[in-house]
Amino acid sequence: MKWTAIPAIVLFAMGLSACSNGKTGQEKENTQNHRPDNMKNIISIVEIPVTDLSRSIQFYQAVLGMAIEEVDMGGTRLGVLPGGDKAVNVVLVKSADYTPATVGVVVYLNAGDDLQPMLDNVAKNGGQVIVPKTEISPAMGYFAFFLDVEGNKIGLHSRK
Repeated sequence: MKWTAIPAIVLFAMGLSACSNGKTGQEKENTQNHRPDNMKNIISIVEIPVTDLSRSIQFYQAVLGMAIEEVDMGGTRLGVLPGGDKAVNVVLVKSADYTPATVGVVVYLNAGDDLQPMLDNVAKNGGQVIVPKTEISPAMGYFAFFLDVEGNKIGLHSRK
């Protein structure tokens, strides 16, 4: 009896390990590595919380050198940073449910070829540089951190 049970258990275990919702190992790999063609970035929208939208719009316009559109969306006020069709959407958000923070996820803004000009504008416009331009590696470029006028910790990144 003992010898009959062992092969049955082995066969049962092999059957369980072969069951995988009908997908082969290759099919699983393709599913895990497949990215839809219409998915340009893994991140779609970044919301930066603010308490004073007008002040924040003025700050980011001066630091980034771009116009920011103010929009009211059902009582939530937004400052929409311009982006292309392949860009991640970045929005300044004033809402009771949003609180500026120095901890948690850090958003890095693309500073173009060299982040230093943007970083120079931070202190001139009421922000605070907390990590100066620092090399990550020759291949990855440079980063810096600053606190915006709301107290959010924001990163800048550039290749040079």
